[in-house]
Amino acid sequence: MLEIKPFTSSDLDFVTGLAREQGFAPGVGDIEIYANTDRQGIWLAWQNNQPLGCIAAVTYNPGYAFIGLFVVKQDHRGQGIGHRLWRHALQTLNSVECIGLEAAVQMVGFYEKAGFQKDCVTTRRQMLCLSDQSNNPNTTLLHRSDINVVSLRDISLEAIQRYDERHEISPRPHFLELWLRHKAGEVFVAMDSKGECHGYVRIRPCLLPIGDGWRVGPWLAEDAGMASLLLNNAMDRHKGVVLIDTPGHNHSAKTLTTAKGFKPMGSTVRMYKGVMPKGHDRNIYGLACLELG
Repeated sequence: MLEIKPFTSSDLDFVTGLAREQGFAPGVGDIEIYANTDRQGIWLAWQNNQPLGCIAAVTYNPGYAFIGLFVVKQDHRGQGIGHRLWRHALQTLNSVECIGLEAAVQMVGFYEKAGFQKDCVTTRRQMLCLSDQSNNPNTTLLHRSDINVVSLRDISLEAIQRYDERHEISPRPHFLELWLRHKAGEVFVAMDSKGECHGYVRIRPCLLPIGDGWRVGPWLAEDAGMASLLLNNAMDRHKGVVLIDTPGHNHSAKTLTTAKGFKPMGSTVRMYKGVMPKGHDRNIYGLACLELG
């Protein structure tokens, strides 16, 4: 008998492994952040005491939620497990005003039948970074005349939250605090002389299907120059494969990452059910993750 059960801490390795196998490249600690953003936001399909698939249906607030991490083990597909997970996720979100998701191209028709509409194309970009100054004690952060780039400890979290609320689709203070303060990775912030935030970026280790790498995101900035400054600070300290998911409405993100040496590796389609936001991502250069928006 197939059962849908809420995520528990003992499921962490299964969900992380499944996401890694599917090429989702989960960041170290990502699944824990999803679960803690909405403690009943991840669900697993169980049969014969074995987990076979999962889905995240995370509610930020009554106005906005996001569906992701939707995957069934390869050898159990075509048995209705995905449909059960999908129906359960929609049922848990039936009172939310707007739901977002990132759709694999082959799944767009399926989501359209459920009432989702296409918004834009999200592109995953990748490069191999050969520079690594992280062990050099003389390495200093790059700045510009009107902006200092600082680490998270040198600016108030409230300043970043105020900035994020102005530029994201929905306020997310709890999620943002978990995301930025997680011990994996580093955060760089563009700060003015008054201590206000004008952009930030996080880079964290991630799990590739084979080996490890880095993921950049969230990456927000008020203009392309500031975005480039933040990215340079993040990239100069991490060596290896680096991934960024860039939203389709921000054309500067494509220009910046291409100039840096990133190559497109694949794409998904951002879709919404409910009132579709307009222009919310013009200052978003890199998404936190495809699984949580």
